[in-house]
Amino acid sequence: MDIPFSTFHHMHEQIRAEMMKAFEKCYDNGWFIQGTEYKKFEKEFAQYCGASFGVGVGNGLDAISLSLQALGIGEGDEVIVPAHTFIATALAVKYAGAKPVLCDVCADTFTIDPFKIEPMITEKTKAIIAVQLYGQTADMTAISHIAKEHNLWVIEDAAQAHGATFHGKRTGTLGDVAAFSFYPGKNLGALGDGGAVVTNREEIAERIHELGCYGSKVKYVHDLAGINSRLDEIQASFLRIKLHHLEKWTEERQAIAKTYLQNIENSKLILPKIGSGREHVWHLFVIRCPKRDHLQAYLEEKGIHTQIHYPIPMHLQKSMQYLGYGKGSFPISEEIAESVLSLPLYIGMTEREIEYVCEIMNCY
Repeated sequence: MDIPFSTFHHMHEQIRAEMMKAFEKCYDNGWFIQGTEYKKFEKEFAQYCGASFGVGVGNGLDAISLSLQALGIGEGDEVIVPAHTFIATALAVKYAGAKPVLCDVCADTFTIDPFKIEPMITEKTKAIIAVQLYGQTADMTAISHIAKEHNLWVIEDAAQAHGATFHGKRTGTLGDVAAFSFYPGKNLGALGDGGAVVTNREEIAERIHELGCYGSKVKYVHDLAGINSRLDEIQASFLRIKLHHLEKWTEERQAIAKTYLQNIENSKLILPKIGSGREHVWHLFVIRCPKRDHLQAYLEEKGIHTQIHYPIPMHLQKSMQYLGYGKGSFPISEEIAESVLSLPLYIGMTEREIEYVCEIMNCY
């Protein structure tokens, strides 16, 4: 049996006719930037999250960076970021002109450790970015409490957690502003790059829209030094269709993860944990194994393809050396990087494929 790590085939076959119709509609309309589909998606995605305002942007990195800029964060400021996340989180802080200050994470949920945040706070700290990693949220109660005590903004990096909840509230409503990615592999993915910012603050939404459109509210009038970062009309039309199917697809992901959790029984492996009060949407099913590389090779031999998210701790990346961290700075994040392995999980995965993965994992 050959099981891919991920595939879009089954998902896209379900909606092929809808997607083709949407493309033809955009093609015939001849309006490809900030048209009616774009405006409808902004509204519908914000409503899905339970928020008041949404702004479509070019990608997830821009969504974070523009959020920071809209909050007035830039030169001389510091932003606390989890040490275990995709590098885009820290890059966005750098692009906004601020300095990312890394904080270690919880070993069980992989999300930022609230108990380690306060020692990182200085007079320069302006915000905390809570990365909702792999499909579940961080401890937003603790993070919000710390932020309130120190008068800090809370930004959600929810690129991997469309629809995840914390005590019944969806990502997009758990901080002051939330950044989403629609990279094709996300739970809600476009057929190219795309992103969005969601917030309940109208002034922030308006500023992000302005910043992402060359700093302009009125054509050829540029009050801000903005950039070009807009979700295009065709991608918005595709995302509107996929959004209608997202709940069904989330339930399918949760069912696959539940089967893994109930049937993988191997003392050599550490299965993922779901934090208190959280509904996981399983963007990734990430296990830990002390002999990760050996396990990955073993699974590859058995036809099970896996990936590592992420093999090099962010603070040890060459591009982050300017921050001054070294090996041993974030021991939990380093241990996670050396032991995590993401198993296959995708829409259309058959019961036999899921059972096969469990069988092979138990035989390791």
